[in-house]
Amino acid sequence: MGKTVLVVEDEKNIVDILTFNLTREGYTVLEAYDGQTGLQLALEQNPDLILLDLMLPRMNGFDVCRALRERGSAVPIIMLTAREEETDKILGLELGADDYITKPFSMRELLARTKANIRRGEMVAAAAPAAPASAPEEGTLVRGRITLDTVRMTVSKDGVPLELSQREYDLIRVLSAQPGKVFPREVLMEQVWNYEGFVGDVRAVDVAIRRLREKLEDDPASPTFIITRRGLGYYFSEG
Repeated sequence: MGKTVLVVEDEKNIVDILTFNLTREGYTVLEAYDGQTGLQLALEQNPDLILLDLMLPRMNGFDVCRALRERGSAVPIIMLTAREEETDKILGLELGADDYITKPFSMRELLARTKANIRRGEMVAAAAPAAPASAPEEGTLVRGRITLDTVRMTVSKDGVPLELSQREYDLIRVLSAQPGKVFPREVLMEQVWNYEGFVGDVRAVDVAIRRLREKLEDDPASPTFIITRRGLGYYFSEG
């Protein structure tokens, strides 16, 4: 079954180019030229991915993203922005966007990121069936004070469940599978974001790590579980 991409962008020439290329790749494309219409279509049509501009009339991209996440939508969101300010990109990721791409962008890169995020969404859905009443022992991974239930896809610390996003769960799952092993940001982009052979901006990793530490660590400013190896990447310690 074909996948649906919602394009929320107020510049018609960009919408036309995106629609042409996405359609040629086999996607069904929905179009919205302002934030309110985009939010309504997202909630009504449940697309497989949203390409969301930041600067929109009636409702900006930040507010659209925030509203979708507050309503429990887990649809992958790639933010499109002409801005270079790092704070805009960080804010988008903090609000729940999965990725961002800066205009002008390569259509090849945009299509690759679209495919990767939709594929990841499918993998998450396939890995999350209704859990049985009790998880099998082989589905439990204990790392000191941290326990991962890989059947229910949950994490607890000292027996207390943590409220993690899917991305945060994926990060700790990958890191804790091999304690002490340093994972470069590019490798995490491949294994968690599903960007094969990724080269480019990896700040999305740093934002996700920071959010994970806020929920996982006793003191996020002095982490004991997710450790930074300066210039190399991150690794998991059992504390």
